[in-house]
Amino acid sequence: MRYVFCIFKYFPYGGLQRDFLKIALECQRRGHQIAVYTLQWQAEVPQGFEIEIIPSHALTNAGRCMQFAMAVKKRLQESPADCVIGFNKIPGLDIYFCGDSCFVAREKYKKNFLSRFGFRYLIYSALERAVFEKTSKTKILTLTASEKKKYQYYYQTSEERFHQVPPGITCDPMDMERVQKSRDAFRHEMNIPEGTYLLLMVGSGFQTKGLDRSLLAFASLPNELRKKCLLWVVGEGTEKPFVRMAQELGVDGQVMFWGPRSDVFRFMSGADILLHPSYHELAGMVLLEAMAAGLPILVSDVCGYAFHVAKAKAGLLISSPFKQKEMNEILENMLRMYKNSSWKVNGMSYVGENDFTSLPEKAADIIDSFSKYHRRYADCKKFSH
Repeated sequence: MRYVFCIFKYFPYGGLQRDFLKIALECQRRGHQIAVYTLQWQAEVPQGFEIEIIPSHALTNAGRCMQFAMAVKKRLQESPADCVIGFNKIPGLDIYFCGDSCFVAREKYKKNFLSRFGFRYLIYSALERAVFEKTSKTKILTLTASEKKKYQYYYQTSEERFHQVPPGITCDPMDMERVQKSRDAFRHEMNIPEGTYLLLMVGSGFQTKGLDRSLLAFASLPNELRKKCLLWVVGEGTEKPFVRMAQELGVDGQVMFWGPRSDVFRFMSGADILLHPSYHELAGMVLLEAMAAGLPILVSDVCGYAFHVAKAKAGLLISSPFKQKEMNEILENMLRMYKNSSWKVNGMSYVGENDFTSLPEKAADIIDSFSKYHRRYADCKKFSH
């Protein structure tokens, strides 16, 4: 069968992008033909994939997304697919992988209510409504029950259209001996002095991930503690404003940006605490990967997978509504408690006891099931005429 995957932008290090590629490769492994419609592809093309770059000349992101949706609709009319799977919200999808939080819910709590009358809001809310409204037939693969409830509140989406899938981390949990060996090798390679605490942030989109919050918390540490710490940032994003912020806070000598990396797991095994004070995040696969690497976590409770951190006792949560003072205090306490804590062991044990790897297989099962039903329905309809 021919499966068409739709995604606004592909680059190797985004969480949504990684989920997309794993699912598409699993569908290909099962013998399906894979076509991808996208505005931008920033990586090598997997063998056998048919990539079509959709041109767009709009001046805004919202305009480009709308042009993409219209172009995809036209191409599907010209070249139908057995199943259309979207990783961003556009009309006409058979299946939508819900890797983003509810746009309308996020916008409702912004201070500037006038933004809800702008072009950006009108476009993104229309695209979201096309997927989730009551009359839509799109099946939805969801990662968290909490976000599903938000969509149902705003769109009255029926329960039977949702299918929850497990996370899809690609790393296996390590035992304590392997963690220690990996940690020692990494810290020796990176020349990290003995007794230094390495704080780590991982993720693309520094503003959304709360890098400003981490910098403020880092700078607030008592001098005797702060001088024993480093803050390293791994991921793709605009560094300049945060470099300037670190300079203004007087901590730029202890903050380093590493850009996107393919060896993130090594950084995790060598670090002491993962900082993840996101403003919003539907899931947060990085949290589970950190637990697998034995890395304690400080995370805002708005992240979809933050409940796993709490349940595993693999770190501490920042409560909502977010208060910078609370994060500052929790970070200091974590550093002082670090050597006597069980966060590292708890996280590794929890990942080993749960299914956090089967996302591609479970998602492909649902896609196959729907596409086979779709084809049988079309064949029966043709026969009836």
